[in-house]
Amino acid sequence: TAEDASVALITPALVGSYDTLQPALSIDVVGKLAYVTDWTLRLRIIDVSDPAGPLERGSWRMPDVAYGVDVVDTLAYVANGRLGLRIIDVSNPAAPVERGKCDTPGFAKDVQVVGALAYVADETSGLRILDVSDPAAPFEVGYYDAPDWGRAYGVHVVGTLAYVADGTSGLRIIDVSNPA
Repeated sequence: TAEDASVALITPALVGSYDTLQPALSIDVVGKLAYVTDWTLRLRIIDVSDPAGPLERGSWRMPDVAYGVDVVDTLAYVANGRLGLRIIDVSNPAAPVERGKCDTPGFAKDVQVVGALAYVADETSGLRILDVSDPAAPFEVGYYDAPDWGRAYGVHVVGTLAYVADGTSGLRIIDVSNPA
């Protein structure tokens, strides 16, 4: 139809790739650097300034599977499975350094940092809220763990609401205006 003809179809095209050798699990891109977590327990820092030829600039080995990653300024916050949250200083991409950590009761799958708070989707223990104002000493300030909690796999915070992907329970929307 004439209506259909006015819509131009754009076919996505692969511009470049970087083989992490094991499954990549999460990504955050800041400037010209992509921060990729993978199944080999690594946070990889990949220079994507030339999308056709990405190059790894550095990596940090985690003690458990590195799931979600959120990079704010020069810190990478990594959901590190059974060991909770890890905070990695990536100011020198060639030599990342762990600055802090905070164990969570479940299995950390995803993280988003807003201001001085890290919101962690902690699989079997729900949403954990950590104060990360001092990266060397993060601590839990609040949590939401419903009795019928499914599996918290992902989290995204907008304003005072945390949206949590809760596996078979679907979407949970949690008011985090008072993190405690």
